[in-house]
Amino acid sequence: MDSLLLQAAIYLGAGLIVVPIAHRLGLGSVLGYLLAGVAIAPLLELVGSNPESVQHFAEFGVVMMLFLVGLELQPRVLWNLRVRLFGLGGLQVAVTTAAVAAFCLVIGLDWRLAIALGLIFALSSTAIVLQTLGEKGWLRTDGGQSAFSVLLFQDIAVIPMLALMPFLALPDLAGSATDIAGHGSADSTPFSHLPAWGQGLVTLGVVGGIVLGGRYLTRPAFRIIARTGQHELFLSAALFLVIGIAVLMSAVGLSPALGTFLAGVLLAESEYRHELVSDLDPFKGLLLGVFFITVGAGMEFELLGAHPGLIIGLTLALIGVKGLILLGLAFAFRMEGRARWLFTFSLAQSGEFGFVLLAFASGVDVIPPEIAGIAGLVVALSMMATPLIMIVFERWVSPRVRRSASPEREEDMIEEEAPVIIAGMGRFGQIIQRMLVMDGYKPVVLDNSAEHIDGLRKFGIQVYYGNAMRPGLLEAAGIARAKLLVVCTDNRERAVELVHHVKQRYSQVYVIARAASREHVYQLRAAGADLAIREMFGSSLDAARRSLEVLGESPDRARRKSEAFARHDEESLQQLFEVWDADTDVFDNEAYMEKARSRVVSLEELMAEDIGDPDERRPDGAPD
Repeated sequence: MDSLLLQAAIYLGAGLIVVPIAHRLGLGSVLGYLLAGVAIAPLLELVGSNPESVQHFAEFGVVMMLFLVGLELQPRVLWNLRVRLFGLGGLQVAVTTAAVAAFCLVIGLDWRLAIALGLIFALSSTAIVLQTLGEKGWLRTDGGQSAFSVLLFQDIAVIPMLALMPFLALPDLAGSATDIAGHGSADSTPFSHLPAWGQGLVTLGVVGGIVLGGRYLTRPAFRIIARTGQHELFLSAALFLVIGIAVLMSAVGLSPALGTFLAGVLLAESEYRHELVSDLDPFKGLLLGVFFITVGAGMEFELLGAHPGLIIGLTLALIGVKGLILLGLAFAFRMEGRARWLFTFSLAQSGEFGFVLLAFASGVDVIPPEIAGIAGLVVALSMMATPLIMIVFERWVSPRVRRSASPEREEDMIEEEAPVIIAGMGRFGQIIQRMLVMDGYKPVVLDNSAEHIDGLRKFGIQVYYGNAMRPGLLEAAGIARAKLLVVCTDNRERAVELVHHVKQRYSQVYVIARAASREHVYQLRAAGADLAIREMFGSSLDAARRSLEVLGESPDRARRKSEAFARHDEESLQQLFEVWDADTDVFDNEAYMEKARSRVVSLEELMAEDIGDPDERRPDGAPD
């Protein structure tokens, strides 16, 4: 116990000291963790701690990362990025792998080793690049979106890369290892005594169980847990889901990362997606931080001292080759100006998944230890060079090229708080903002359209640019002390996610949400909205009232009919919500359809009672 606590104190203390310094110097957190590992290596040796033993535990952060990557892969996102994701991302990985493998073959390496090294060096640093693009406000630009698409494809490609590695094993290397981020040895599984066909059936059964469970069981289970109101219970369930799937996949000799990634994809459309990300992201970040510290502590810097020219030369060559490939792809996909160069400079390094693949490839007899040491140093040095590369882009390249057509804009700094926050400043949000201002309130307004904001500011309307889904932006706007949040975005999924997130974190805030349809009302209410208002209902009801007047109804009678209709409709919404099921289409929900039919009949009866005497109609049929 004392040894465990001492190791935890050393690793966590090193991260707490070095990472803030690295962040202050613009190096980023990943490089900070690597440097922290380098700094504590002598201390770990002194206390007899082996970084590799901690690394196997910390690699579970990679499993969590892939689960979270799966959660982000909503079909809508994939469809919007389909050309960049599969075209640009696929070509980048394929061409870079081929180029590195060709170089390895030229210098006499085995073809299997060449392919493995090509796959490792084809990846870029998701953590460093996304952090840098986000901090600089470049993520929403054309170049930033292209870089994000490539990184997303690379994160997905890690799964088949892990699956491929055991097939590239070199017969000359003896021994076998097990890696939590990859495949376990087939001889170590509980089912190794079964014949091959039996092991295959068990494997298919486990994968099928994960697919079916993720599709049909997890959402009802999370719904039951969420109703308890115990946040720690929801967190326990999220951790159990990830750990349980990892254990099942390891038991059949498959990659835990593959299983959790698959579960994440199945939950990508779940209403609990945002909550799962919020709960698991700190654990993922902490475990990955410890993982990078162990990588830094285990780096063979004596090897760098023995062959400085070779290792630095390989690092520069890797950056140069990847840069040329990225620049060629930028031209092929018709990127322009600053976007082209941002894309090129941001992805020229190797990435953190390179360490994961390297450790796994070494464990399954693909890469010899001496080559793994050199490759690890090249990956680390290329990542360490990223801040310098981005400084070159920002200070010397960017000012000398014209901007691309897409606007590049940082999120605004919010310098005020108000009791009311409005998320979305389209037609719906503008009416609300204007009426509140006329009554003496000054709401904080957020919108993510730069052009729209610039137009509103010409009218003297203060709107802040930023993504309201980002928790940091809402906190800066004062959500913790706000009385009211009005969600006016026209994106249905994001509206539900935002409502759910706010009500989970800030239950005291009253939330009014814009709804696109009746079913969207149900989704928003299920997410916790105090009031969901259909965007077209009020104007449609007003048009119906005016239609009755044109057809000869008196204004007073038309008004009373419209009010009766509105009351009945609100009652119907509430009654139908009680039998609505998020997992069942309304047309397949017998209880919902039966209730809907009964409400239609009751509406007809209500309207018939309110028709009145036909003689009271005006003969000319014209409105007053």
